[in-house]
Amino acid sequence: MASFKPTKIPIYPKLGEKVTQDTVYWKNYKAPVQIKEFGAVTNIHFSPVAPHNYAVTAFTRIHIYGPFSQEPVKSFTRFKDTAYCGRYRSDGQLLVAGCEDSVVRLFDVSGKVALRMFKGHTKAVHVTDFTSERYHIFTGSDDYTCRLWDIPNATELNTYQEHTDYIRCGVTSKLNRDLFITGSYDHTLKLFDARVDKSVITMDHGQPVESVLLYPSEGLVVSAGGRYVKVWDLLKGGQPLVSLKNHHKTVTSLCLSSNGQRLLSASLDRHVKVYNTTNFRVVHNFDYAASVLSLALAPDDESIIVGMTNGVLSIKHRKSPEESKEVSHQQRRRPSYRVFVKGKNYMPKQDDYLVSKPVREYLTKYDKHLKKFNISKALDSALQRKPEVTVAVIKELDRRGTLKNALAGRDEKALSELLHFITKNMVDFRFAPVLVPAANMILDIYRSVIGQSPVVDRQLLYLQDLLQKEINYQQELLDVLGMLDTLFASSVPRKELLCLEGMNNCTLG
Repeated sequence: MASFKPTKIPIYPKLGEKVTQDTVYWKNYKAPVQIKEFGAVTNIHFSPVAPHNYAVTAFTRIHIYGPFSQEPVKSFTRFKDTAYCGRYRSDGQLLVAGCEDSVVRLFDVSGKVALRMFKGHTKAVHVTDFTSERYHIFTGSDDYTCRLWDIPNATELNTYQEHTDYIRCGVTSKLNRDLFITGSYDHTLKLFDARVDKSVITMDHGQPVESVLLYPSEGLVVSAGGRYVKVWDLLKGGQPLVSLKNHHKTVTSLCLSSNGQRLLSASLDRHVKVYNTTNFRVVHNFDYAASVLSLALAPDDESIIVGMTNGVLSIKHRKSPEESKEVSHQQRRRPSYRVFVKGKNYMPKQDDYLVSKPVREYLTKYDKHLKKFNISKALDSALQRKPEVTVAVIKELDRRGTLKNALAGRDEKALSELLHFITKNMVDFRFAPVLVPAANMILDIYRSVIGQSPVVDRQLLYLQDLLQKEINYQQELLDVLGMLDTLFASSVPRKELLCLEGMNNCTLG
């Protein structure tokens, strides 16, 4: 009696992720260094001057870290309550921060005690920044106001009270000392000019605004709130350009890469997404262990710093060229194929005595059922495995002429599982030649019971819509192919040939 041959699973081409320049660039970071802070990390800001230390605002203190240090090189702890938004001045000498107690504090980076304390807000100050001429401070508060302060005189210059809810983000212009933008929980962004007493542009984000960012050219502004990231054109009066919805939870922070060609957004869904600023498509994604509250990129993208709700500060440093070469060299030195087949193709010589060892054959569960001719159970077992295996079993049943019997006689649950698999994989070009005839067979078998099960009916309607979309898609591709053929045909150069009869010029198309 011939032995049973196991089902042969064909090897399909892998549909792996496409390796792009962005993939190589953003994956070229070392394993993250994690530092535990005293509370949730709400803000990270890099010093604009070398060695580019960064200020981390967490709970009641602000820690200053060096580019590669794992311990704070300096700490500011003179806060009575939770500190917010520690930011450097453009010369890296001063640092300003808000607080839950409504007082704004100005620190000398080389000292410990606050140089100035600005009092005027009545609630927590979540937004602070320096203006471009370096002698004024801009602040935004939960008392619905934003204010400008004079550093030398420690006095308030102006107050703007146009928002109707908490102001939680803002940014000053680096090109114009009089311009600054605020984002509020009243769903609006407002562009203010210090030379007038009211806002000059108002933009409706549609969600509570958590973060705002100006492009280096300052013609565009990016806002984040809810699940949306939106881009606005200031040169056209705040006209919306793009609305992105790639996160599953609230977007909390934004930043730009050093060359301004990539936009990064962090969210409570534990993801940091990288967008191409040309077409605003996601080109890379970082995953983290907890919800992300703050995000910053070092100059030249040398480090990615992320602050999370669990108080963990995650730091990824870029690999040096030597380390990148070393990693690629290690990957190349994996065991080669010939190591695994060594000795397998050895042919015994004439005088050799060959000791054969019986090889025990282990059958999978679906092959055991096929061996016993339990075709329905074999199909049920294959449905629990990879699509390649399931399709191979369906193909084998069709070859045996028993596929119709395996598909028939199913209850609502079993039929629903089968339809779920078919609708999920039918449009995959690798499986379509096998699954389309199987779907037709299912419709023929269960035509009489359509309408008796709402679950099955919904899946059949979904299958119908799926097939219609695929047909439309294929038709569009054929139309495009026809257009391309016409273009290619018209782009072929026309050649002139000399006719012998009459010596007339003939044209060959």
